[in-house]
Amino acid sequence: MTARISVRGFAVASATAVTTVGAVVGVASGSDQGSSSNDVEATAAEATLLADIPADQQTQVQTASLNQQADTASNAAEAKAKRSAEEAARKQAAKDAAAKKEKAQKAAAKKKAEADAKKREKLETQAASRDSDRSDKGGGGGGDSDASFPSKSSYSTAEVQSMAKQIVGSGQYQCFSNIVDHESSWNYRATNASSGAYGLVQALPGSKMASAGADWRTNPATQIKWGLNYMNDRYGSPCGAWDFWQANNWY
Repeated sequence: MTARISVRGFAVASATAVTTVGAVVGVASGSDQGSSSNDVEATAAEATLLADIPADQQTQVQTASLNQQADTASNAAEAKAKRSAEEAARKQAAKDAAAKKEKAQKAAAKKKAEADAKKREKLETQAASRDSDRSDKGGGGGGDSDASFPSKSSYSTAEVQSMAKQIVGSGQYQCFSNIVDHESSWNYRATNASSGAYGLVQALPGSKMASAGADWRTNPATQIKWGLNYMNDRYGSPCGAWDFWQANNWY
């Protein structure tokens, strides 16, 4: 059976209150007490006619309100979770893109370094082959030291540069000089501690210069002749070698 909340008590109390007030007013005004009683009874009757309020209806209203609040909270939580997931996905995508870019850059740098190394190795192999050919034929245009440059125990920078001007020629001397400046600073005994390259033009290995003369370790003229032949064979001229050096920092 459906439980009901009765309002009869409220109606009776109201009627009683109205009766009391009407009696007092009737005595004061001299109005007919019977008429007042009728009004009170009518009011009480109207109050009695109020339908009893079913308790289950109140429960339904409360339940609906709670459900709505729960739905609102659930929707807000889902929206927040969705925003958090989207932000996390965006950050991860940015991180993945940066890692991919870095990996591609490293791969490109490695590929370029390998290509440069192969190119240099090929050029050095070709140069070594030419040096070997010249050696087999009796020297690469230099042979023994030029008689105009007598052997000495040591040479000043000015003396070495004077030799170079005579051997190389004025047209190509400046380019030749630029390379020697960078490679050895005109020190004919210069040795690269890392690679072992030797002499004015930093031949690698220094023994290559033996094709120009057995005194390649101590005679600048022998080194200059070998260096000039090397630049002519490999780059066409000292200026061609200097162009390559400026682009690659080696020749």
